[in-house]
Amino acid sequence: MLDVRRMRVLRAVVTSGSVTAAATNLGYTPSAISQQITALEREAGLPLLEKSGRGVRPTAAGRLLADHAGVITAQLAEAERSLADLREGRTGRLGVSFFATAGAALVPPAVAAFRREHPTVRLDLTLKDPESPLDEVIAGRSDLAVVVVFDDEPVVPGIQLTHLFDDPYRLVLPKGHRLAAKRVIDLADLGSEPLVDSMATSGPCRKAVLEACASAGFSPCFVVESDDFPTAQGFAAAGLGLTLVPKLGLGAVHPGVLVRKVRNPEPVRRIYAAVRTADAGRPVLRALLGALQAAARTAAR
Repeated sequence: MLDVRRMRVLRAVVTSGSVTAAATNLGYTPSAISQQITALEREAGLPLLEKSGRGVRPTAAGRLLADHAGVITAQLAEAERSLADLREGRTGRLGVSFFATAGAALVPPAVAAFRREHPTVRLDLTLKDPESPLDEVIAGRSDLAVVVVFDDEPVVPGIQLTHLFDDPYRLVLPKGHRLAAKRVIDLADLGSEPLVDSMATSGPCRKAVLEACASAGFSPCFVVESDDFPTAQGFAAAGLGLTLVPKLGLGAVHPGVLVRKVRNPEPVRRIYAAVRTADAGRPVLRALLGALQAAARTAAR
């Protein structure tokens, strides 16, 4: 196998026209240059230089290798520049996965802010709902996921979680309902009410509601199952039941409903950004995480 460093020494000899000049340019001794050329000739199996007056000139094989050395040197320089750009977050590609309400209210402003600062970085955005966005990071298909994590969930090895904000649930009820006069409603007051399940699929979002209801002393009576917050609001507006919807999912409120806070306890879903621990130090990933944290502060307000 040809040694790339020796090929670069050969190119220096060919372009300068002598071993002495190449030694001066490279900071070597003429003897060291001659040894490198001799070793390269053994690897090539052909003579690479021949005497020409007081200097040397390349043989056909020497010219061939010197030309290839020039190409390799240029490619290495380009690779170093590209690597520096990637290291500093000036170029690259990031995969981001998220659940639906994060995709509606949290991810878009974060992406817009990130692109203003990193216009040459490509973002591949993927909605994963009801599947867990975290699975995309674990499998290596995404670099960052916006996820809901319940308090008692086990830590996933190799995954680093950064808390973004807590998203409290709100009670959505039809106008004229007996509880509508209250500004804040005790969760236990829903024990005898028909409820519309806004998150019928099992997962941390639904678990937050079920455990809060259990803490308030009742098991919810769901009369309608839905996996869509606007749909759940529609059933509530029609008077078919009350529903609990996370605040982030109330970007558009149905005109036929009212929204009230709940307490004792207040159901909350905790939203995190998940990345692989091995990637957490990448500047471009840290920049995206910073944009998500800024968007989360706005969403929390």
